[in-house]
Amino acid sequence: MTTTPANSTRAPVLEFDDVSLAFGSRRILDHVSFEIRAGEFTGLIGSNGVGKTTLLKVILGTQRIQSGDIRINGTKRTARLRSVGYVPQKVSIDADVPIRSRDFVALGLDAHRFGLRRRTTEDRRRVDELLEAVDATSFADARLGDLSGGEQQRVLIAHALVSEPSLLLLDEPLANLDPRSVQEIVALLHNIAATRDVAVFLSAHEMNALLPVMDRIVYLTGGRAASGTTDEVVRSDVLSALYGHHVDVLQLHGRVLVVAEPGTTTDHLPSHETLKVD
Repeated sequence: MTTTPANSTRAPVLEFDDVSLAFGSRRILDHVSFEIRAGEFTGLIGSNGVGKTTLLKVILGTQRIQSGDIRINGTKRTARLRSVGYVPQKVSIDADVPIRSRDFVALGLDAHRFGLRRRTTEDRRRVDELLEAVDATSFADARLGDLSGGEQQRVLIAHALVSEPSLLLLDEPLANLDPRSVQEIVALLHNIAATRDVAVFLSAHEMNALLPVMDRIVYLTGGRAASGTTDEVVRSDVLSALYGHHVDVLQLHGRVLVVAEPGTTTDHLPSHETLKVD
């Protein structure tokens, strides 16, 4: 189920065309189609366990699909591309590992190569520029393991961007962050999309923090997806068709609540957007 936002005149960076994937009898992606364009901030929204991480792995080329096509910058995706940057959901960083933030960012320059190489003046300039862009200059020489969650996210984003990708994927980057850090990271990613012409694709189980900045949304549940602008997708008729039963969409104090009708299950609704009516 796909709707196309207005003012979409640029060529897509990412295209999903009728993509399907199942694990046994469980349909993870069921004829999913959507597209993302340069400079757009897109939220991949769905409850925990619906397949958001799997969908990102499909884009990265680490999970094979069973049918359909995926194109990145107009080219069929066959392997991990340098044009795709990635911030994983969980990164275990030991505080005792003596790697500085700037050194970790620099490792992103070698992601497509075997072995390390001597850093050039241009490499160092690019690393410094990315650290400044994510507001991480003040802790550039600190050990990565000593940083707060929000600070680590900034360094991880710089690491993913240093190879100048056209598509940036982030798997639940807002999880376990305090509300202030969530707002700061969302604003940072929105600025990156707008100023660097990068297509940002961020997965989350809660959409409200993204509402002020999302250009598009891909709403995933039960293997099916609805995509388009927030106004086009987050509507009662669209989400009722997606879930297969009636839901209401309510606006309450600047937040969106997806509400199941009495007697229906809410297990597949994003947890922080669920309100069951008695």
